[in-house]
Amino acid sequence: MAVTALILYLVAMGLAFGWRTVVHRRRTGDTGLRLDAGPAGSVAWWAKTAFAAAIALGLAGPVAATAGLAGLAVLDHPVAAAAGLVIALSGTAATLAAQLAMGASWRIGVDAGERTELVTGGPFALARNPIFTAMIATSIGLTLMVPNAVALLALAVLVAAVELQVRAVEEPYLLAAHGRAYQGYAARVGRFVPGLGRLPAPDATARAGGPSPARGR
Repeated sequence: MAVTALILYLVAMGLAFGWRTVVHRRRTGDTGLRLDAGPAGSVAWWAKTAFAAAIALGLAGPVAATAGLAGLAVLDHPVAAAAGLVIALSGTAATLAAQLAMGASWRIGVDAGERTELVTGGPFALARNPIFTAMIATSIGLTLMVPNAVALLALAVLVAAVELQVRAVEEPYLLAAHGRAYQGYAARVGRFVPGLGRLPAPDATARAGGPSPARGR
């Protein structure tokens, strides 16, 4: 199962980052990559650094398993590994589907001066961040396939990085870029899963056309 997990991880990363970037560039002339996270020590920089660490650790988990690192006994079971394979495959497919649903608005990273269309349909009608939800599901699946300490650490770091990126970087940007439209959307749709992590609804003044409650960065 360790070799399968390693191959699946490499394929998932290649599709989510490599293939998706190529497709986006062919369709729009732009890679969609916004990798400048600003000055070292900033919140965006920490989010980017943590995400890079999660990717490296995600690879290290299956590699360590192929090298003989044992899994934790409580999780190391053939049934859990089989379930993990299904979850990881489903998460990979869901990641690609959510990325494609963004169309021309797809980006990796944030450019504060850029304005793209707010995507609220398809999987984004169920959760505001379905790409991250699917990536975390993939990581959970891989952890069940190779339940060693490195894989568990990769999952924990990924969750922390995603939370930091979404709450401290992307949501303030989207509120600044789309104002009441995003706040109304975020009041209806959960952050990662349906119903959970919704933002406060626009107040009565904003709904009546008064000053926007959107927060800038």
